[in-house]
Amino acid sequence: MIRPFKADLHVHSVLSPCAAVEMTPRNIVWHAAANEIEILAITDHNAADNVIAAFQAAKDAGITIIPGMEVETREEAHLIVLFEKMRQLKEWQQYVDVHRGSSLNDEQKFGAQFIVDAEDNLLSVRPEMLLAPLSAGLDEITRHVTSLGGICIASHIDRPAYSILSQLGFIPAGLDLTAVEISRRLKPQDAVQKFPSLKGLPIVMNSDAHTIDDFIDGPKTVFHIEEPTLAEIIMALKGLNGRKAVV
Repeated sequence: MIRPFKADLHVHSVLSPCAAVEMTPRNIVWHAAANEIEILAITDHNAADNVIAAFQAAKDAGITIIPGMEVETREEAHLIVLFEKMRQLKEWQQYVDVHRGSSLNDEQKFGAQFIVDAEDNLLSVRPEMLLAPLSAGLDEITRHVTSLGGICIASHIDRPAYSILSQLGFIPAGLDLTAVEISRRLKPQDAVQKFPSLKGLPIVMNSDAHTIDDFIDGPKTVFHIEEPTLAEIIMALKGLNGRKAVV
């Protein structure tokens, strides 16, 4: 039976240097449950080390975790990448690691990059600079994600930095995007009018949360689906078999 599931597919944990220390997977999951958010993706910058902790924290909380990451392309555009299985995300992480630069993170300037477990215990600190573009471009990245069975969503396309439109001014024809994300600054009904190149692309809204307040108060997408899986979400974005996405 099709029913609505409230989802947030763009949330940063303490692994992202720009996220607050309160953004542990356990705390995010707890607030998701308290606010009836049933589908959640932890999408840290160019890294996925805290997704396992989110899975473990969500085990008895009634929350479905979609394996994900926010990737920065060579063009300095951000993409949300999502997968059905954790093994696919791990394969994707290997690709990202190959295409990451050699710079180290400056904690004083950008913030620390914490890897934690499901109980908020610190496991390690990632030394690489995660807030940096990969050497791979948009076309290569989207094609590789698709080859692994995942999907790409263009992040916050209406923002003046780190979006496809801010970096290129348009969405390239043939780019393998499943949807585009708009921020709370833009109403969905105004998106295509303001950005004609979005025509025909499904639109989602997420919190892009870096703090718990952002997560609670930020926009969400409601997917009318049978079960909380990526396959069902894809059908909703395409409007297939009675599924739909509402922003």
